[in-house]
Amino acid sequence: MCFRPNASKKCSTVDVLVVGAGPAGLMGAYALAKAGVCVRIIEKRATRVAVGHADGIQPRTMEVLKSYGLLDRVMKEGNELRTAAFYNPNPNKPREIQVSKAVLFTILIIHQVTLHQGAIEQIFLDGMQDMDLQVDRSTIPISIEVNEDSVADPDAHPVKAVKNVDSSETEVVHAKYVVGADGAHSWIRRNLQIPVDESSTPYVWGVVDLVPETDFPDFRNWAGIRSDSGSCLIIPRERDMIRIYVQLEGQNAIDATKEAADGSKVKMGPEWILDVARKTLYPFTVVPKSFEWSSIYTIAQGVASRYSVHDRVFIAGDACHTHSPKAGQGMNASINDTYNLAWKLVWVLRGWSNRTLLKTYEFERRQYALDLISFDKKLAKLISEKTHNESNVDGAMRTAYMSMIQKSTEFSSGIGVHYLPSDIVNIKNQGLASGIVIGKRMPPGTVVRLLDFCPVHIHDLLPSDTRFKIFVFAGNASSSAQLMRLQQLAAKIDTLRSLLGLDIVPGNSSQSGLEVLTILSTKLELALFKEIPSMLRSHWSKVFVDYMDTNIPGTDRIQVYKKYGVGIDGTLVVVRPDGYVGAIATIDDFEHIKHYFSSFLETPK
Repeated sequence: MCFRPNASKKCSTVDVLVVGAGPAGLMGAYALAKAGVCVRIIEKRATRVAVGHADGIQPRTMEVLKSYGLLDRVMKEGNELRTAAFYNPNPNKPREIQVSKAVLFTILIIHQVTLHQGAIEQIFLDGMQDMDLQVDRSTIPISIEVNEDSVADPDAHPVKAVKNVDSSETEVVHAKYVVGADGAHSWIRRNLQIPVDESSTPYVWGVVDLVPETDFPDFRNWAGIRSDSGSCLIIPRERDMIRIYVQLEGQNAIDATKEAADGSKVKMGPEWILDVARKTLYPFTVVPKSFEWSSIYTIAQGVASRYSVHDRVFIAGDACHTHSPKAGQGMNASINDTYNLAWKLVWVLRGWSNRTLLKTYEFERRQYALDLISFDKKLAKLISEKTHNESNVDGAMRTAYMSMIQKSTEFSSGIGVHYLPSDIVNIKNQGLASGIVIGKRMPPGTVVRLLDFCPVHIHDLLPSDTRFKIFVFAGNASSSAQLMRLQQLAAKIDTLRSLLGLDIVPGNSSQSGLEVLTILSTKLELALFKEIPSMLRSHWSKVFVDYMDTNIPGTDRIQVYKKYGVGIDGTLVVVRPDGYVGAIATIDDFEHIKHYFSSFLETPK
C-alpha cells in the first residue's frame, strides 16, 4: 500500500523516495510507478528545465523510450541526425576552413535525435501525471538516516529522510529505498560521504543555442570544425535552432573564467560566445535571428567511489559521474542508470529476488561510467587540441579525430554497452549464438508472426514490463523428433514457475515475471500453431517464424537464425527486463536456465 503524507503527523511511508526530478530521477520514478511501486519524487527547483542543458538522445536511449511507448513524441518534437561533416583548415587559404569528409551515421535501427532536456522531462512528467504521480517541487531534503539494524529486513523502511517544503514546514519520509538523482552537486552523495574521484581539464568552452541565418553548408548536420583559431561543434536542434560549442582559448578563456570585483563570475553572453565561434567558422558567416540559451563551462570528469549505501540508498545520473557534453552522453547515461536500477528494485520489492540483485546496479553502471570517462577524456583532448603544426599541415590529430568519432559510434550510441559477468550475466554457452553477445542488449531483427503473417521487430517483443523474456529458438517443429524435445522443454519451463514462484502468463501482470516467446525455423506453410506445446504458445501472438520474403513489407534481408548464429537444433536466450541478454542454453539444457534464475531469485518459503 502507498501511504500519502499525514497532515497532522507530517510524515509518510513509501517504497521508494526519489530525490531530484532531472532525467535520471524522472526516468526512475516513471519506471517504478509504471510497475505499480509506491514512489514519491521531490525536487528543489520550482519548475522543470525550460531551455538549454542536455540535448542529444542516443539510439539506445531511444530504444528505452520506445519500450515504454514514449518514442513517438520524441520523434515528433525532436530533430533527427543522420550525417556528420568534418571541417579542417584550408592549407591554401590561411584562417579559412574547408570540408574534409562527410559520413553517414550507421547506427543500426534508429538515428540520433536532438531535443532539449526540458522537453524530455515533460514527456516523463505527462506520463507520470497519467499515473497520478507528480513531483513535489520547491522541496529539499535536510537530513537522511539509514537504520543499519533493519537494512536486511525486506519489509522494513530503514531510510528516514526529512524534507523541507518552501522553507516553511518539514515532513518525515520513511522509505524502503531512496534514489539520489540530485545532480553533480548531489546533497544525497555529500551527506552519505561518498567521495568522487574528479579531475579538471584546462579546456574552457562556450555553448549557445540560436536560430541562425548562415551560409555554412552543413548547419543541419552534426559538424566538427577545427581551424587555426580553435575548435567548434555545430549540432542541429528542434525548431530551426542549432547549438554551437566553441572552445575558448587565450584571452577568451581568461575573460570567461575571471571573477568580477565582487567575487562573482563574469557572465559572457550569447553574442560574445558567437563572436568567438565566428573566427573558427570563417569564411562562413552566422547571423542570429534569436538566441535561446548560452553557458560557459570547464570540463570536469569524475566517478563516485560507490553508488549505494547498504543497498538502501542509491545515487544515479550526474550524482555518480560527470564528464564533458561533447560525447552527448549526460542525459543518456542518467536515464540508463535509473532504467537499470528500477526493474531490480521492482523485483526485490515484489519479493521475487533477494537483495543481492541490487548489488549489480553499481557493478554494471559504475564500470560503464569508468569506460565513459576514459572515452570522454580522449575525445575532449582530441577536440580541444590544435589541428596541425607547421610540419604537418593535414595533421595526424585531424585523422585521429575523425577516426575516433567514427569508430566510437557503437559506444557513444549506447548500443555497445557490455555488462560483465555477474549473477544476472552468465557467459557460459556464448558459442551457441555467435550473433548475440551475453551482457549486451538483444540485437535487432525481424520475424513473422505465425498466425497473421505480420512482420514483428524483435525489440517490439521487449517492452519494459519488468518481465524476463525467454526466447525459444525452437528449430523445425514439423520434425517429430524436434517436437518431442520441445514437449520436454515445455514441461521443464513449467517447473520453473513452481520452483521460483513465478507465473508465466501473457499480458502485463504484476504476477507475471517471465514470458516465453517461440521462434520457429519451420517453413511457414508447414508450421502448425496447435502442435506447439501450450507452454511455448501462451498466446496466439507469441509464436513466430524465421521467414524472409521480399513480398512481405518490413521483413529483413537476413533471417534471425543466421543473423544471431543460432543452430536449428534449438537454443534458449534469456533477456533481462532491461533488454540485455543474461544467459544462453540449448533446449536440452534447461538446468542451466534454472541455475541462472536461482542464483538471484528468492525461493518461496
